[in-house]
This record gives sequence, structure tokens and C-alpha cells, in this order.
Amino acid sequence: MDMNNFFTDLQSKINQAIENSPAKDIEKNVKSMMTQGFSKLDLVTREEFDIQAQVLAKTRAKLEALEARLVELETRLNVAP
Repeated sequence: MDMNNFFTDLQSKINQAIENSPAKDIEKNVKSMMTQGFSKLDLVTREEFDIQAQVLAKTRAKLEALEARLVELETRLNVAP
């Protein structure tokens, strides 16, 4: 048996042992508990966060443009006789 076959066989036996052990059940239970815990935290996905960041950036740009326009209009009003 060459080394490659040895390691492949060893990996297969380890995977089989894990599948048949309580460790697999523990992993499933921990994942389930974490999923339930995260669902209670009212978190947003990365995609939702990125979308809101883009909306905020656009809103900020519009606000800055409106502020500049307001300054321009106020300047015109103050200069007019």
C-alpha cells in the first residue's frame, strides 16, 4: 500500500468514525442553537447592509447638493436690491 492510499484510507475511516460518533450530533445541535440565537438578534445580511450603505451615500450626496443650492439661492437673495 502506497502512502497516498494509506492517507485516503485513514481519512475515510476518520470520516466514518465521526459520522457514527456523538460529535456529529453535537455539531448539529450547536449549529441549530447558533441559528436560533442569531435569529433573535435582529441581524441583517451583508447584502442588506451594503444596499442600505448605498442608499445612505446617495442620500448624503443629494443633501450636499441641496445645501449648496440653498447657499447659492440665499446669496442671490442677499445680493438682489
